[in-house]
Amino acid sequence: MSTKEGPQTSRRGPYAKSAERRRAILTAAHAVFAAHGYRGSSLQDVANHAGMSQTSLLHYFPSKSDLLLAVLNWRDSITGDGTAPPDPEESLSDAVLRQARFNEDVPGVLELYTVLCGEAVTEGHPGRDYFTQRFERLRRSYARQLAQLAGEGRLRPGVDPDTAAASLIALWDGIQTQWLLAPGSVDMAGCLRAYLDLVLLPEEDPERASAGALPLAPLG
Repeated sequence: MSTKEGPQTSRRGPYAKSAERRRAILTAAHAVFAAHGYRGSSLQDVANHAGMSQTSLLHYFPSKSDLLLAVLNWRDSITGDGTAPPDPEESLSDAVLRQARFNEDVPGVLELYTVLCGEAVTEGHPGRDYFTQRFERLRRSYARQLAQLAGEGRLRPGVDPDTAAASLIALWDGIQTQWLLAPGSVDMAGCLRAYLDLVLLPEEDPERASAGALPLAPLG
């Protein structure tokens, strides 16, 4: 048995070391990009933060843009990328609030997202397609869930699912920025809950939709 295990252990060793180095680079790049943005950072900055040479870093990520996309995908593996189907046991409001609170507790994820999302509107930014596609996925997902709620009599009169979906995302991103600047002054989850209360009717009383409620103009 020991004879067979020896080669297997040696084969796993280099792979494990390579995975560990890759993780170290992603962790370093996450911190550097969150603090200085993509434009304001260099591969040498990331290498220094990771405690390795730039040559070693380039062995894992051939270019700065490759590293950026890997960091964004790594972030999605932590927070989600909007592709997972909603949990049928969890309401839209509960899912949004759970995600908002989770994001607050994971160091750096909001800083990275906010900085890189803002940069992505600049010409030639390698993250532009990533954010464009991410917003499209989120709009479709939320609009689909809101349309389903409308069919159940849960959406207030005058609220359009597509507009409400885009408005929810815009509010969420804006509240995140305010929270990053003044975390003690902004209740991110509370603001999101207040918006959802404006566009959704309580589950236990869908008849209120026809009780003369005034139409609301969605934010955004």
